[in-house]
Amino acid sequence: MTSDVPQSSNPDLTPDTPQENTFIEEIEGLEPLNIPDIEGDNPLLDPSDQLLYLTEESSKSVDLENTIEELTQEVEILKQQKQGLIAEIESLEVTKAQKISEKTQTVEETLEKMIVEGLKELQQKKQTLELSVEQLERRRDRIREEMKTNFAGISQDLAIRVQGFKDYLVGSLQDLAAAAEQLDLPSQQSWEQPSEPVNSPSVSGSNAQFAPQEFAEQTRKIQQILEQYRKNPDYYGPPWQLRRTFEPIHTERVQKWFFSQGGRGTVKSMGSRLQNILVASAVISILNELHGDRTRFLILANTPERLGEWRRGLQDCLGISRGDFGPERGVVLFESPNALVQKAERLVEEDFLPLVIIDEAEEQISLSLLQFPLWLAFAPDPEQMSSYLY
Repeated sequence: MTSDVPQSSNPDLTPDTPQENTFIEEIEGLEPLNIPDIEGDNPLLDPSDQLLYLTEESSKSVDLENTIEELTQEVEILKQQKQGLIAEIESLEVTKAQKISEKTQTVEETLEKMIVEGLKELQQKKQTLELSVEQLERRRDRIREEMKTNFAGISQDLAIRVQGFKDYLVGSLQDLAAAAEQLDLPSQQSWEQPSEPVNSPSVSGSNAQFAPQEFAEQTRKIQQILEQYRKNPDYYGPPWQLRRTFEPIHTERVQKWFFSQGGRGTVKSMGSRLQNILVASAVISILNELHGDRTRFLILANTPERLGEWRRGLQDCLGISRGDFGPERGVVLFESPNALVQKAERLVEEDFLPLVIIDEAEEQISLSLLQFPLWLAFAPDPEQMSSYLY
């Protein structure tokens, strides 16, 4: 039996047994496989080409395995890089957290220092304010005490509020009676009504005397002014006029200085500088009324604080301003008696009438001050401790 299947020239494909032949016959009905023919004129069927083909396939397989290995290695490398990046990220996060913690700690320390410094500064300011408050309270208490005990103008108001008008009036009448008992009434009447006419004093010249026997008209005018200050005080009068309440005890001091001492002498201190300034203000006001712009008032006190108190007191009592104080003004303040003497001598040469006022705190009085026509010194009362000897 003849088969249509081509016979292979390969001896390995030739059936050697009947079983093989029968197997071949059974698969005749199957479609032939598309296997390249290795025989004939096709060059692919050449054994060398077939070997080359197999070699190429093998090399491709090897290349594919190499590529897979390389890719596997790259994947491992990438995994390692990933782990390294993760570790680096974690390290950066830890470092960032540490830096944030350090910065936070630094900020907290800085804030703590600022708070401590601020507290110290506030405590210092608090202490300063407390000292200022204490000083002001002491000054307030001292002024209140002065107002209650000595200062005449405010003592009236306090007496009206606290004791009533009746008690105040009784006290004033008692003071008036005590002052009247101390006055030499017969001599006073003889001053007002002299038996012989007396020539009025000349305004020119630097000498000024206030003895009532010689200058009756001037004496009468001084008494009228004092009476006006005592009974009808003008708290809003013109400058250089007394603007404070004048008690009989103040009147007594001024009259003694004018009429008994002739404008040159020592007056017993009132116990406080404010009261002494009130007496001196009355003297200054009267002299300014009598002699006008010819008068100059020289104040001697040995500390700037006392001079400052004199300046404020005179401004308050006379209604003058800071412009009235100065070397060429109405009132001149001195700490040294030598400078005052030099200034007073120049004023006398220029035909001015200087009044030297000496504060009660001056322990020694220079004899050169006593050469001038008018001088007023306040002597501390040995029986009473002054509240302004500081």
